[in-house]
Amino acid sequence: MEISSESGVPQEFSSTVRGEMRGSTLVVTIDNPPVNATGADVRAGLMTALDRAKADDVAAIVLTGTGKTFIGGADIKEFGKPPVLPTLPDVIEAIESSPKRIVAAVNGAALGGGLEVALACHARILSPAASLGLPEVTLGLVPGAGGTQRLPRLVGAIGALDMIAGGKPIAAGKAVEIGLAERLAGGDLVAEAACYADELANAPIRRTGTLPVSAFAPSEFEDLAARYVKRARGQTAPQEAIRLVALASKVDLQAGLAEERTTFLRLRDGTQSKALRHIFFAERAAGKPADISSFEPRSLAVVGVAGTGLMGCGIAVATLAAGYSVIALDQSPEAAAKGRERISELIGAAVKSGRLSSEAADEQLGRLVVSAEPNDMKAADLVIEAVFDELDVKIDLFRKLDGIVRSDTVLATNTSYLDPDVIAAATAHPERVIGLHFFSPAHIMRLVEVVRCQQTDPAVLATALAFARKLRKVPVVAGVCEGFIGNRIFSAYRTEAERLIEEGALPQDIDLAMEDYGFAMGLFAVYDMAGLEIAWARRKRQAASRDPNAPYFEIPDRLCQAGRFGRRAGKGWYLYQNGERTVDPEIDRMIADYRIEKGFVARAIGKDEIMSRLLQAMAREGQALIDEGIAGTADDIDVVLVLGYGFPAHQGGPMFAAAHGSDR
Repeated sequence: MEISSESGVPQEFSSTVRGEMRGSTLVVTIDNPPVNATGADVRAGLMTALDRAKADDVAAIVLTGTGKTFIGGADIKEFGKPPVLPTLPDVIEAIESSPKRIVAAVNGAALGGGLEVALACHARILSPAASLGLPEVTLGLVPGAGGTQRLPRLVGAIGALDMIAGGKPIAAGKAVEIGLAERLAGGDLVAEAACYADELANAPIRRTGTLPVSAFAPSEFEDLAARYVKRARGQTAPQEAIRLVALASKVDLQAGLAEERTTFLRLRDGTQSKALRHIFFAERAAGKPADISSFEPRSLAVVGVAGTGLMGCGIAVATLAAGYSVIALDQSPEAAAKGRERISELIGAAVKSGRLSSEAADEQLGRLVVSAEPNDMKAADLVIEAVFDELDVKIDLFRKLDGIVRSDTVLATNTSYLDPDVIAAATAHPERVIGLHFFSPAHIMRLVEVVRCQQTDPAVLATALAFARKLRKVPVVAGVCEGFIGNRIFSAYRTEAERLIEEGALPQDIDLAMEDYGFAMGLFAVYDMAGLEIAWARRKRQAASRDPNAPYFEIPDRLCQAGRFGRRAGKGWYLYQNGERTVDPEIDRMIADYRIEKGFVARAIGKDEIMSRLLQAMAREGQALIDEGIAGTADDIDVVLVLGYGFPAHQGGPMFAAAHGSDR
């Protein structure tokens, strides 16, 4: 390919990489939307650009990207396929060894392989909007193109460990502060990068791989590493990242790169990374049913939230954060005032933690109206009820709203277990009713089950899905059944856990097995955290309609009758003293007496059997949901369990684990 050397004339190095001479500087731009991933064409284009730069008329190179991304990482769709040359490590080696100085003009996100490319450049200047990170651990990987070996040489072992084992990107200002980049741009990023290259013209080229890792305190490194190991809960990648960062201070670059690459390939082909990549793609595919693809979502500007309890306030906060105006409704002026206070406190907590500026908080609160007057809902384009989960209460509310809101206003119920078809049937326009099942706390939890009622208009479903995404939630479409997808599967494995107790396991055995598998907290510890009295009240309401011949596990009722309501009461399935959870021998005796009373013969049950049976119960119920048309795909079920119920992402979800096995 013949490439012009004339200043200002575009040069095509590949379909996704172009160049332009600005004086004696070759500006190389990656244009591979949406995130400028380092796919095969980008890699080939960069190698061609480096060859072009060997010409005498090129004094330096500026490397940048288009849009809001410098390079968003590797193209993970290439994983598992035969490698296409040049590989990313080949490209990065060529960048670092280039005889012409290369300045990275980081215009936006530089993540994963994108940051590894920037690390190999000889200097880095950042847009104030840039962010830099090595998030590979979130996909069960370690950096595979030099990140674990070059980053410590720029920012030190402890700073590198925090970025690599933690996986969170840092802002541009922080990157300059810790030595990851040399400058922040004040205006035209590319022009400033070219000027910076000119300033450095007489200085030796600073190649990252030749730098030593600065001295650090081993105890500080070990303390930070221990925190990440604990947080990993059985994930391999963070532990391997720790080992590789430590290795950078002990071996030369080539030895470190070889070990990093070997580790990357091993993890890439392992179950954990496959599971995490499965969830990554499943989240992005969720909430896109083919039968509504031709329907446009309705425009929403004002969202009503009926009920300002914990759930309603969380929904209101998430909705305000997404840019909507919110009308929150409660039964009395006093309740409304308390609701406003709760919403303000939640927004204030975001300010205190640094996640939100004071100005943004004030702007959000300026879009909030909290009222005790139902007629104020007239302005709403969508109303979400978050009142007490009692059928008559919800039906009464929807009938009132029917006479207030416009006929095209969408009405959504946040029920967890009630039948939304029954609620919809009580309204004049059942086609506009849908379920939006948020998970608590609603302003934090990312999952929303979008429940398609029997008469829900496809445009209403499209509107609800678009709304959930605007809230930065992951919507999963569910049909109508008791508990929808998540709670129905939860009920199935809760029942299996109860059978295990009857047969010989103890609550602490089940919790330990689940925590060893990767759950943050076992089932019975979760019960105590949530409080046992809420589920007890629900069971008492259902007692009259319960089949007297169906098996019924009585111990939770007996705990509540004894005042053991969980952590807040100081005792539940466990004892709680000074905030510490401890096994209570009284519970062991209660369970032993219960077995005798009911005629169960206890046996020893190991943690492998416990987890196997719990996983089988989840997968069986998941398959039943698919067969009944309640869940669209196995991937949807995995997303619900991972995002809503704490199923460890590195195990991929119950359906993935059933199909591929699990890493235990």
